[in-house]
Amino acid sequence: MKFSRLLIGFLAIILALWIIVGEQMSGASADAVVNARIVTVRADVAGDLSMPNRPLGAKVAKGDILASIIDPLVDSVRLDDLYMESSYSTAEIAQMTAQIDKAKVQKASLEKRSETFRRERLDELRERLDHARNRLELLERGDALDEDGQRLIDAAGEVSGRLPAEPLTHALAIDHARERVALLDIALRSAEAGVFLGDGYNDAPVSEQRAIELGSEIDTLTTRLDEAKARLTALTDRIAREQVRVSGLSGGEILAPISGQFWEVLEADGVNVQRGDPLLRMVDCGSVMVTLSVSERVYNSLRLGGPAKFRLDGQSKLYDGTISRLAGSGAATVYRNLAIAPSQRHLERYDVTLLVPELGASEGGCMIGQTGRVFFDRRPLDWLRSIFS
Repeated sequence: MKFSRLLIGFLAIILALWIIVGEQMSGASADAVVNARIVTVRADVAGDLSMPNRPLGAKVAKGDILASIIDPLVDSVRLDDLYMESSYSTAEIAQMTAQIDKAKVQKASLEKRSETFRRERLDELRERLDHARNRLELLERGDALDEDGQRLIDAAGEVSGRLPAEPLTHALAIDHARERVALLDIALRSAEAGVFLGDGYNDAPVSEQRAIELGSEIDTLTTRLDEAKARLTALTDRIAREQVRVSGLSGGEILAPISGQFWEVLEADGVNVQRGDPLLRMVDCGSVMVTLSVSERVYNSLRLGGPAKFRLDGQSKLYDGTISRLAGSGAATVYRNLAIAPSQRHLERYDVTLLVPELGASEGGCMIGQTGRVFFDRRPLDWLRSIFS
């Protein structure tokens, strides 16, 4: 019995020493902090800054309004000139459209008058030609009578009761009648073809000539109207481009480029800022990582992509992580764009960065600033920790 007690005590001492040495000799970090990248939001234009009151650390979703910048002195002279040119072009188009409509109405009226003249003129020529042919037929038969019923051709073959402008003899009267028939026939054929013949007349009525002139004027105005419309279209395109330029210079709302936390305000509300000035900083909650420092012995045993376990202080849950960066000692420059800066003690050791996906997907959102420890080797009591976790 006594020997068994000594054996059990000896085994217990060996087990305790193994646990103590295993726990102490396993690779672990001195400190570890949940960290994330910082995004600096800058002014895209110059102007007066208007920033809503938002507490530091407030959650901001991508696309939320962070601030607005308005430049009341933006140069819009060129845009005003383009508006004026567009107004002139619009007025010119309206004027030419009205002129074309008026000319079309006048042309239609003149064409109607010309058609009436042509129809009545043809009826006139046909009527005169019929009577001329009848007179020629009467003269050729010798049956022509005057108003008293007396024959116009006497026994001597002369025309009695003739007018001063009519021929003296029967032969001349017939020849004169034949000439009138021929001339009227030519005039009728010409009129039917659209050309009017006659002493003191043009080959077309005045109304038809004026209608032709109006048609030419309408064609010219239509060409100018198409040109003015094309010019207005070009001006509209230039106005749209200039509006974009002026809108960009006059400012507007600044939207959150990421989802994260409102971290630091760099400019006060109401101040005048210049293009490119930093306005505020945000923590990118989509880039959560764990930064830590280790001893030289542990650091030299680590490799990129190697596994690690992270545990928050006061909790027993272990988070799986992957080594993503080995920055070594004095790695102050790598923290310039991170939320949590390293301590002096941290910089005296060797810097390591872990990617821990579960932290970024946790219900608590950004856990920036929370501390814990990282373990790189298996420890004797891991089985016990897994039971309690």
